[in-house]
Amino acid sequence: MFKKLENISKVQLVYYLIIALTALGLGLSSDVISNYFKDAYQITAYQRGLIEFPRELPGVLVIVIIASLSLFSDIRIAMVAQLLSIIGIGTLGFFTPPFTIMLIFVFINSLGMHMFMPIQDSIGMSLIKDENIGKKVGQYKGVATIFTVLASMVVFVGFRVGFFSFTSKMKWIFIISACILGAVLILFFVLEKLIDQPIKSNKKVNFVFRKEYKYYYILVVMWGVQKQIMIVYGPWVLIDILNKRADTLAILSIIGSFIGVFFIPAVGRWIDKFGIKKLLYADALSFIVVYLVYGLLSAGFSTGKLATIGVPLFLAYMVFIFDKMSTQMGMIRTIYLRSIAVETSDITPTLSLGLSLDHIVSIMCAYLGGVIWSLWGPQYIFFLAASLSLVNLYVASKVKDDKLIKLRNC
Repeated sequence: MFKKLENISKVQLVYYLIIALTALGLGLSSDVISNYFKDAYQITAYQRGLIEFPRELPGVLVIVIIASLSLFSDIRIAMVAQLLSIIGIGTLGFFTPPFTIMLIFVFINSLGMHMFMPIQDSIGMSLIKDENIGKKVGQYKGVATIFTVLASMVVFVGFRVGFFSFTSKMKWIFIISACILGAVLILFFVLEKLIDQPIKSNKKVNFVFRKEYKYYYILVVMWGVQKQIMIVYGPWVLIDILNKRADTLAILSIIGSFIGVFFIPAVGRWIDKFGIKKLLYADALSFIVVYLVYGLLSAGFSTGKLATIGVPLFLAYMVFIFDKMSTQMGMIRTIYLRSIAVETSDITPTLSLGLSLDHIVSIMCAYLGGVIWSLWGPQYIFFLAASLSLVNLYVASKVKDDKLIKLRNC
């Protein structure tokens, strides 16, 4: 990827460093946050669901917040985002505050991360000056993936040798993460000095509602449900029921990321070869299978009918990894929206509306999942998700291939 470094401008090199260090910093914080909640606070499944409110609320607010900062350049907003993340995760590294105070700093950290996500893409696209847009975006994603895997390796080694711990007074993994994000903040100052014209993207709040997009909205709402169960309660089975530490989850993340390097391009080829309709069917069926198997396994583990070692544990690991792979199929929804767009200008605001719907549903689903786990057992969360995934099958049956064929041939 960096075979011809001499051909990369200083601006591009600084941005590559920003992408790399951001992925590394987030990998040392957000990817292990569930283990932190369990080890430092011994929270229940119900409390785990409640925590998702301050973690997901920024996803609903971020569009309005960024719009209110429209007078500032994208780089300046990125600086503010990094500062919020540093304050949030740094505080949790140096202190173990009471539970309610901890939620405030979780919110601050999450707000910084959610602010940075769209701004990062905007800055990256603005720095591409030639026609190789696809190639450059692919390089951006490649750098982020490599350093996400590196973060997982650091997590594995750190917890395995005992250097990292969430029960100690100082959470060094969070402190290191804050320092890395501090380096990113400095790099943004450098990037701003290197750029002649301030980068400013359109930050206007603009949602689009059309009846033609009703099935896309349904897919987004269902994704909000599925995503939340994958992110929160999938790992929680391993953490709470099977008592797996951050090093185990790090190894599973490494395996998932490695497979993803080959899986993501394959999804793109399958879309071209088989069409969106068949891929939407495959996406729906994958969720149904994953949740049914995960539900059966979690029922067996929680009741003691299944051993927590050997084949059942291996199956849980495999389902967890496959669960991670399913998230990579999100591009199918985006391409589906593009295929049915009445106006090309509808795509971005409709995606923004989808993002807001996604986070609103995620907040409600997280709380409901905690209640279901506490009252009836973990398996019913996954059985409910499998049942709801039948809606995805219904949407797939309504998709027409003729428009999609036209999209692939254009």
